[in-house]
Amino acid sequence: MLQDFSSEEIQRYSRHLMIPEIGLEGQRKLKNSSVLMVGAGGLGSPIGLYLAAAGVGHIGIVDYDRVEISNLQRQVMHGTSTVGEFKAESARQRMLDINPTIHIDTFPVPFTSENALDIAAGYQILVDGTDNFPTRYLVNDLCVLTGRPFVYGAVYRFEGQASVFDSRVGPCYRCILPQPPPPGVAPGCSEIGVFGVMPGLVGLIQATEVIKLILGIGETLTGKLMLLDALTSSFQTIQIKKNPACNICGDDPQITHLVDYTEFCGVPFPGGHAVSENLSEITPCELVSRLANGDHIRLIDVRQSVEQQISNLPGAELIPFETLAGELGRFSPEDQIVLFCRTGNRSLRAQQLLHEAGFQHVWNLRGGINAWAREVDPTMAQY
Repeated sequence: MLQDFSSEEIQRYSRHLMIPEIGLEGQRKLKNSSVLMVGAGGLGSPIGLYLAAAGVGHIGIVDYDRVEISNLQRQVMHGTSTVGEFKAESARQRMLDINPTIHIDTFPVPFTSENALDIAAGYQILVDGTDNFPTRYLVNDLCVLTGRPFVYGAVYRFEGQASVFDSRVGPCYRCILPQPPPPGVAPGCSEIGVFGVMPGLVGLIQATEVIKLILGIGETLTGKLMLLDALTSSFQTIQIKKNPACNICGDDPQITHLVDYTEFCGVPFPGGHAVSENLSEITPCELVSRLANGDHIRLIDVRQSVEQQISNLPGAELIPFETLAGELGRFSPEDQIVLFCRTGNRSLRAQQLLHEAGFQHVWNLRGGINAWAREVDPTMAQY
């Protein structure tokens, strides 16, 4: 079995080879294993770095986003030199720099129900490093239907979660969350922020679980949900059980194939465009023109107050999205309202809320205040 490794690999993995629970046999398992990483951002960074360093022989990376400066506060896989590159390719370069003996495939495309089966073919374990519900349910359903483990992680500001969902021996993600929360209830880090080290903590736990699954050692998080709180330095693990009534892994499954996850979750995959035909947008330049013409427009900022320290539009009223439903009495049916946030996602949900409440003269500022900074006022900070 020693002949399976070059002299360089023996040196590279020497600290593993000295551990009785790993040794040559365990390292061979790692070398012959395959893992698909869905996402190469905050969670994907520590996952990818440590799977590569551990010697996982075949790794796939799915991520169609490009590296931005705002990523670097937490996405330590990437650097200033790779800003503008596809994250999948940037991650591949960094991981091969750590360990050039492994094989890495990149998929710089959206991971959807149309291509997920093909992309995931040939990988033993799927690990989710994304921050959106459509992808999370897609990964779960794919793993249930094909009999593979799903290593889960999620972060929210100073908090995090991790688990291993494997319907063959325990619950799946749908067992604990049969339906996604309503749109806007659980926004991503691009809308509410995230403590920079939090994805590192959770991603390291995910990488640990992947390696334990490959080696067949220890006790994994299957049937458990680990909860982390960085502010209180607390870790809590709770037991979770398989739901016999689960729609995909229960006694009478109703889901037998991958579904439309944008429709199921009520939100698009990241990068998707969710404007309804009943809702209207306005560009920053169009808004400038209307204001210059003397139109009476109420500018409503649905961001958090802390974000106004970075950028602000003169005359705008601050009503954070989380409080908007309780502030509808401040609006008149005759009001002409333009809503904005950082990039247009929260304000779109705010527009939908107002539209459902009967307000007809409501526009969403396309691209948010960052678009205003790009197209109208280049002296304004973007974030």
